[in-house]
Amino acid sequence: MVSERIGINPKRRHKINIMRKRKKPNLILVIILVLLFLAIALLLLRPPEDDWITDSKGVWIKHGFPSNTPDYVLAQQGAIVCALELYNQSYSDNLSSECLGYCETYAIDIVSVPRTAEDDLKKNQCEKITTGKLNHFIELDKYGNLVRVA
Repeated sequence: MVSERIGINPKRRHKINIMRKRKKPNLILVIILVLLFLAIALLLLRPPEDDWITDSKGVWIKHGFPSNTPDYVLAQQGAIVCALELYNQSYSDNLSSECLGYCETYAIDIVSVPRTAEDDLKKNQCEKITTGKLNHFIELDKYGNLVRVA
């Protein structure tokens, strides 16, 4: 044999072959562990599925099945109900751009759809919004439909 001719003991040659075979499984094991780590990290770092998100009008809606309802969502929901009640109490055929009143920490404003320059006039906006006393508002159109919440 060649190994005998170059002076390698056949038992030692067997050990060398075993060591070469062990290197490949170690590399595969490392690759599997890295991929497993990345998969776990992606699962932990992804955004929660069961949460509250805002729709295109700014209204908080459920996304999935949240376990609880945060206070800010309850406040907004209460203000929307209050705004609709305020609209029903103030309803007339000639509602146009004007401040309808206040519900909790929200100003209720009637706006045109689509918005017009009249909506942006200071006299047609709620005073507490223009002075900065309130930061949240609910806009309704003249028919009482929700336009925007911010």
